Amino acid sequence: MYILKRNKSKSICLVLGLTVLVLCACFSMCMGASGLSFVRINQVLHGEPLTAVEISILLHIRLPRILAACLCGAALAVSGLLLQSALGNALASPGTIGVNSGAGFAVVCSAALLPALPFGKVPFAFVGALVTALTIYAIAGKTGGSRIAIVLAGVAVSSLFSAGSDAIITLFPDSVADRTAFSIGGFGNITLSSVKMIVPFVAVGIIGSFLLAPYMNLLSLGDEIASSLGINVKACRFIAIVLASLLAASAVSIAGLLGFIGLLAPHMVRMLSGHDARWQIPFSALGGAILLLLCDTIARTAFAPYELPVGIVLSFLGAPFFLYLLFNRKKGDLHDSV
Repeated sequence: MYILKRNKSKSICLVLGLTVLVLCACFSMCMGASGLSFVRINQVLHGEPLTAVEISILLHIRLPRILAACLCGAALAVSGLLLQSALGNALASPGTIGVNSGAGFAVVCSAALLPALPFGKVPFAFVGALVTALTIYAIAGKTGGSRIAIVLAGVAVSSLFSAGSDAIITLFPDSVADRTAFSIGGFGNITLSSVKMIVPFVAVGIIGSFLLAPYMNLLSLGDEIASSLGINVKACRFIAIVLASLLAASAVSIAGLLGFIGLLAPHMVRMLSGHDARWQIPFSALGGAILLLLCDTIARTAFAPYELPVGIVLSFLGAPFFLYLLFNRKKGDLHDSV
């Protein structure tokens, strides 16, 4: 009976979260330096038709940004949750351990070398993200899974790939439309076609994560217990890393190197979702979508008509939170094994 009540309360929280997401999307649709305002929306509701300019702003600027923010936020949040589970490290996320940088390097390579390849960005980004994630996982095994070692390895790998991306952009300056926006992360050049491109990849990643959830629950009990229950621990971790890489790659391919969503969202929703991965995944996806959508709305309206890349807003939120996670632990806890 207690479990049924808890599941019912979580279901209600998910419905409320979806409602909040819809309200945030409507709010974001109305906010901007030009075009529709709340006053204009009220006029439209009372029968005054939209102008051609307003329709263009809605369909070609604001709607693609809202959809992209929701998809990328959900993808990066679930990716962070999977990496934290696979590495046994609360500090792990696509941004902190270099997965985003690996995906970004591959995106820049594909844009410079194969610009006309259909669906070229996401597969290239997936390879870059997967190679980076597996490298960090191998380093975690070699170092005994120290949390600090994993983070430091992520910093080193991220710096290496960032240098590679900068070198390619310098040699091929037309390969990336907006170098600054890509390196920080933003939605300034988003179109509906680019959003449609990542939908199947994000769907596969999130559905696959949900199917993996029961095995992730057993994995959280410890390798020995999971193995005794018939779980192939290495295979489970590998699949989690593959799915995390696919989700991170999907977001990076259209939004650039967005940071901290994969760290913030899973921790923010954990009080609601508990430690059951079957609930953590939808809560993280929903939390990531809401968080990134709100940050993007702030980024494009706070200093209107000037627009900030959303990655700047995320850094202001994420960096203090990362330091909080880093220092709000016992000293020895930072060196526990995976």
